[in-house]
Amino acid sequence: MVKLKRRKKNPNFLKRRKATTEATFILKTPDQIEKLAASGRLVADCFDMLRESIQPGAKLSDLDKMVEANIIKNGAKSLYKGYRGNPPTHPPFPGTICASINHEICHGLPDDRILSDGDIIGIDIGLLLDGYCGDACVTFPVGTIDEETQNFLKIAEECLYVGIANAQVGNRLGVVGDAIEKHAKKNRLSVVYEWGGHGIGKDLHEPISVPHHGPASYGPILEPGMTFTIEPMINMGRAACKMMPDGWSVETQDGSLSAQYEHTIAITENGPRILSTNKN
Repeated sequence: MVKLKRRKKNPNFLKRRKATTEATFILKTPDQIEKLAASGRLVADCFDMLRESIQPGAKLSDLDKMVEANIIKNGAKSLYKGYRGNPPTHPPFPGTICASINHEICHGLPDDRILSDGDIIGIDIGLLLDGYCGDACVTFPVGTIDEETQNFLKIAEECLYVGIANAQVGNRLGVVGDAIEKHAKKNRLSVVYEWGGHGIGKDLHEPISVPHHGPASYGPILEPGMTFTIEPMINMGRAACKMMPDGWSVETQDGSLSAQYEHTIAITENGPRILSTNKN
């Protein structure tokens, strides 16, 4: 994900931007999209491999090693391990996965913490296979979670798919984020403004940034060949977040739960195509 311009007091600050921006997505050929889909399938395979291991008592560093081994076994490389972000003096990310527990919004470190019954954990995986990137995130329940948390995860995942459903040829990019924000607010949840999706291809972070909120009038008109991530971060409480001293982990300011679901998609004449899945 990429960091967006910090939210101002006016929640519709993007309205002050021009509806059409100079920067736009790098269009992909059908062959390039298939290569992105191959990378996405490997990401999905990594999640399938992890599911049974995400249990009370699991150590984050062990989950990280499992994913790293699977990526290497399949001839790919991690996009996160050693990544410095911006500026280049930023401390390198120490792991293969981002592992964000409970009130962590994103970029949680895969350290020696142990999962407990009732936790939720968002795992973000990025990899490079044959020169093209795969990127996705899933939030998993750990053991038995209460009914309120189950419903929270359900709605957070719905926010992703509502966004994908609105990624249609002819819509502006802002329609995607506007639909996500409305679905979250309808269910009394909040959307993190500071972090968003991004274009993706040979590079993990290609133009342009993908906000998960309105206005619907923002951004370029979607057209076939655009590829980008949709990855809303949804909070059970307030939207405000804070960066932790490790320089990576981002947490909710009020200590409320946060969940993230992400897919890489391609815009096609037949509707959005999910690339980070092993079902296509």
